[in-house]
Amino acid sequence: MRTVRSCGATVALVRGAAGALTVAGLGWTAWHGVVEPGTALAFGVLITIGELARRDSADGAGHAPAGGRQPAPLGSAGALAYALLGQNAGQPTHHGVLQIVAVVVAAALVGVVPHVALGRGPALDHVARRVLTVTFAAVCFQPLYNSGRLGDLLGQGPLLAVYLVLLLGLTALCDAVLAAALAGARTGWPYGPLLRDELRALLGIGSAICASGVVMALGVAVAGLWALPVFSVPLLLTQLSFRRISAIRTTYRQTITSLARATEIAGYTRPGHSRRVAALSCAVGRELGLSERELTVLEYAALMHDIGQLSLVDPVPSGATAVLPAVERERIARLGGEVARQTGVPAEVAVVVERQAEPYREQPVAARIVRAVNAYDDLVGPGRHPGGSLAALEHLRLGTAHDYQPEVVECLARVLQRGGGPSGRAGVSAFPHG
Repeated sequence: MRTVRSCGATVALVRGAAGALTVAGLGWTAWHGVVEPGTALAFGVLITIGELARRDSADGAGHAPAGGRQPAPLGSAGALAYALLGQNAGQPTHHGVLQIVAVVVAAALVGVVPHVALGRGPALDHVARRVLTVTFAAVCFQPLYNSGRLGDLLGQGPLLAVYLVLLLGLTALCDAVLAAALAGARTGWPYGPLLRDELRALLGIGSAICASGVVMALGVAVAGLWALPVFSVPLLLTQLSFRRISAIRTTYRQTITSLARATEIAGYTRPGHSRRVAALSCAVGRELGLSERELTVLEYAALMHDIGQLSLVDPVPSGATAVLPAVERERIARLGGEVARQTGVPAEVAVVVERQAEPYREQPVAARIVRAVNAYDDLVGPGRHPGGSLAALEHLRLGTAHDYQPEVVECLARVLQRGGGPSGRAGVSAFPHG
């Protein structure tokens, strides 16, 4: 109960702060009018185009990265560039922090309306994060620059560019903290691994967005608004490439899911078994702190973990391989690994499939998770433990001396206690298949 309250408080705090800033920015701008409307319109259109080109997964918590993160480099870079804009073609700008908030909010809302209409993406949290991070950057830059103190200290040369890069680094760090907090509140996953995934993302697209924001701001300061389309085209092409990669990864995962259902269609496993094992395995993996790539390997291996049963002459009752002798389990696992390799999945996935029946001390972490979760789902199936989940967990605990890693079993128990298994995980495949 305490966790639910703290998660709700986190979401309320973030949304409340963003809402207060939005009201203040829109109210101030409506009362005083838009300063330098041409500049505001140019950056507003840039942010809107970036948001329109963004692609969210169909379910806000389904198959997107941990924080609901989908690349929108053009919109993010445009918003940060406007927050750090001190000059336009050599002339000082005077738009101020509150107008920056108003322009960014208005442009972002216009850009996310089609996504909301199509039921895609956590738009409210996305806009809240954008408001807070842009406000942070603007507050750290605009007052110092407009007062002249920043120019007196750093001038208009390389030192100013270094300051902008450092400021954007701090801004990206704030965004990562907010994204992890909101993702944890939405999914109930541990905060630490979520923050780690967000920080890893900063090394890739995050650093590119920050660098582009600085270059845009400095380019407009020298060349005027004509610099915006010059620097926007590469980012827009990058964003469209992300959309194509995301679609390819979604199709790839759907193919693996369909292949995994072959055992269900043939009557070797219970309906939905592979999907349940995959969802629960990913929840346990995130509890253990696995990275996004490791979670992808785990998900694919869990989906395909029973593919070796197709080699059996007679199906195992209810597909429960956990009750088979160790030699038979290992034979099925090895055959499953060979089949997995033939499908073209990454080598790590096939290794997990073929090693899932070994003693846990000899297994990779993903294989330990798949083995324990598969056994749990087998044990709670029809005709198994009448005590249900508690009896199945007790059975797994009794096998921790040889068959199941104790840490995995305890993580499984915590996930089940939170009710976090069936919903799956948020994660786009980390493998660039195409």
